[in-house]
Amino acid sequence: MGLELAERFPVFAGVFGEVCGLLDPVLPRPLGEVIGVGGGLLERTVFAQPALFAVEVATARLLMSWGVLPGVVAGHSVGEVAAAHVAGVLSLVDACRLVAARGRLMEGLPSGGVMVAVEASEEEVAGLLAGHGGVVGVAAVNGPRSVVVSGAGDAVAGVVDVVRSWGRRTKRLTVSHAFHSPLMEPVLEEFRGVVEGLSFAAPGVGFVSGVSGRLVGADEVCRPEYWVEHVVRPVRFGDVVRSAVDVGVSLFVEVGPGGVLSAMGPDCLGEDPVEADRTGGDPAGGDGAGGDGAVVFVPALRGDRSESLAVMGALATAYVNGVEPDWRAVFEGTGAGRVELPTYAFQRRRFWL
Repeated sequence: MGLELAERFPVFAGVFGEVCGLLDPVLPRPLGEVIGVGGGLLERTVFAQPALFAVEVATARLLMSWGVLPGVVAGHSVGEVAAAHVAGVLSLVDACRLVAARGRLMEGLPSGGVMVAVEASEEEVAGLLAGHGGVVGVAAVNGPRSVVVSGAGDAVAGVVDVVRSWGRRTKRLTVSHAFHSPLMEPVLEEFRGVVEGLSFAAPGVGFVSGVSGRLVGADEVCRPEYWVEHVVRPVRFGDVVRSAVDVGVSLFVEVGPGGVLSAMGPDCLGEDPVEADRTGGDPAGGDGAGGDGAVVFVPALRGDRSESLAVMGALATAYVNGVEPDWRAVFEGTGAGRVELPTYAFQRRRFWL
């Protein structure tokens, strides 16, 4: 992920290289090498979290270099660290320190935790968690009927069996540990020591918290304890989307790989998923919004097309939904240039058939 963008766009390559330069000294192997190999090595937590952070930050900075600037940011799990950097809450150095420690400490926990996405509401799942001795919890609330259960294998299996008996869908996630669950608690004290050594600043743009699901300020995201709680508390993605829409957002651009969040977004609003290029909406909710008032979700990277085509498609979607890119920056280095049009470009004769 991201390797094609690094070859094609110098801005992406520069930011990605800068992030790797900060992370590589504290990782077991160079991050770019691990991403190139992929597979099981990349799925290890110690590499997966820094890799996601590097790709997300570089993709965001590429879009920003083209004039696609965020008015509001948010992130899902480790993606919130990337969002914090983009918003100015954390410098790149401190964000890398946080994400490297997060991945390293979680990797060191005993394996065996399980995460399963279930088709159920948060209230339904909460009623199934009692009696499991605090070894299972809700890791994410991704929509009205989309919850991730995380914890010890037997306890999660007991919850999943009940959900299946209701005729609902379940899907086990490919993870090494039970993230955002009580099983993360043994690393909290050491992680707190790392976070307390970082410097924080007030967000320069709107920041929607994945912990509370609402718009927050410096009093929240500048507290070291916020990022400690972030490790074990559920990701309230459904609330994040609704809160962003409530403050006027109608264009969401996802900067992580695969487009998973863009696919889940419409369900958070009780809408049917619609192709992004067939909906309308101005990112600020102003006069440029589509007549149907639709909210647009578009991923910058997709699994079904090349990275260059995907990111250009995201740029085009942003443009037709009210964003005015810096076209000179977009075409810089491509050999493209402005040309003079003929003084009379469309000479024609009218006639009856």
